[in-house]
Amino acid sequence: MNTPIHTFLTTHAEKNTVRLHMPGHKGHTFLGPEPLDLTEIDGADVLYHENGIIEQSQRNAATLFGTGRTLYSTEGSTLAIKAMLFAASRGVPTPRRRILAARNVHKAFVFGCALLDLDVEWLFADEKTEVEPSATAHYLTARVTAAQVDAALRENASFCAVYLTSPDYLGAVSDVEGIANVCHKYGVPLLVDNAHGAYLAFLEPSRHPIALGADMCADSAHKTLPVLTGGAYLHVSERAPKEFASNALSGLRLFASTSPSYLVLASLDLCNAYIGDEGKEMRRRLRRAVDLAGGISTLCRELDLPLIQSDEPLKICLSLGGDDLDTFRSILARHGVVPEMCNGEVAVFMISTETTQEDADALKEVLRELAAYPLKSPKVCATLKHAPPRAMSIRDAVLAPSETVSTKNALGRVCAAPTVACPPAVPIVISGEVLTEEAIDALLCNGYGDIEVVKNVETGNCRG
Repeated sequence: MNTPIHTFLTTHAEKNTVRLHMPGHKGHTFLGPEPLDLTEIDGADVLYHENGIIEQSQRNAATLFGTGRTLYSTEGSTLAIKAMLFAASRGVPTPRRRILAARNVHKAFVFGCALLDLDVEWLFADEKTEVEPSATAHYLTARVTAAQVDAALRENASFCAVYLTSPDYLGAVSDVEGIANVCHKYGVPLLVDNAHGAYLAFLEPSRHPIALGADMCADSAHKTLPVLTGGAYLHVSERAPKEFASNALSGLRLFASTSPSYLVLASLDLCNAYIGDEGKEMRRRLRRAVDLAGGISTLCRELDLPLIQSDEPLKICLSLGGDDLDTFRSILARHGVVPEMCNGEVAVFMISTETTQEDADALKEVLRELAAYPLKSPKVCATLKHAPPRAMSIRDAVLAPSETVSTKNALGRVCAAPTVACPPAVPIVISGEVLTEEAIDALLCNGYGDIEVVKNVETGNCRG
């Protein structure tokens, strides 16, 4: 498969031109990649007004993923999610500018709703599908069912979209195919935050949201494929409403930087060749990665370690007691293993096609050493089964003057912008919601000692 972006960059670098254009390094090497780092000069095309090498590369990606259109983001799924929300809500009259969403959304979704003034009705995890009673696991996972979506749409189908996060941060996968069928029965499009699942398109059979019936989805290519940080896709299905592709492009133009990274674009371009020209090798490596992850999961069970059930084959998640954090970190450091996240409640390890047998063996040694310690049981916290009362819209709360207060003294206050770090960047309480006793318990249990609240707005003591 051709690589038009990478070919242009390497050919241009070999010319040793006098660069009287951005960026300021002028192609001279300081860190190493500068010769390939360009701006949108003649021949380099223009992202989101593309008609040359970027357009060719995106068409290659669309062919590989089996989509109606695939667009690139150099700002991760954060940008793609906002553009996806714009595409689904553009032109929709105010009463229907509402999203039905599973609760475990990334904060990019919340900020997208604030910017677009979208209202949200929340779906919480079906109690029968909940993960182990870890404090962190409860709010990161919302494995909703097709029956839940059907019940919600049967009661009121006036949503501009249904929104899922699948796979979620802990590897839980919702029934995308069943939910897509329900959505289309009611004429409501399905959007999926598939940030952690770009590789699912290349399992046999494909488990990618587009293949399962989603109308649009955002993939963070850099999370699971050999792509530089920030490289992501916004996929639009051939079955999606005909205006979605052009709306998605308009959404990217609205929210994106006008200075995209050509290094990130080139890595997306090269990934096309990796998937396409070396498809058999890539799929062989993917099968090997699944086997590596499966072996690690088997070892966790043999060692009786608290493995969190994951539907995603390349993610290993452990549920830990909060007091084990220092012990666990020292074991990781001794073996040179760096996890995706380790907060004392949950440890997350991500495997990919580029993970070696040696990498997997190092993690196994960590797990064997960890099993020798008497691990404490995970904390069991109050969990939110329903959304707290809402005092104002997401937009009004995010844009309102705010102040940071102690969480334990925030009863009755209104949540402003969610101050959650990435990873995992999933808010427990959403902007505009009232901080009830249950919400405060959940925040404190997960280590949120402070919270940003709307200034001069207090609703009184609330239980729920």
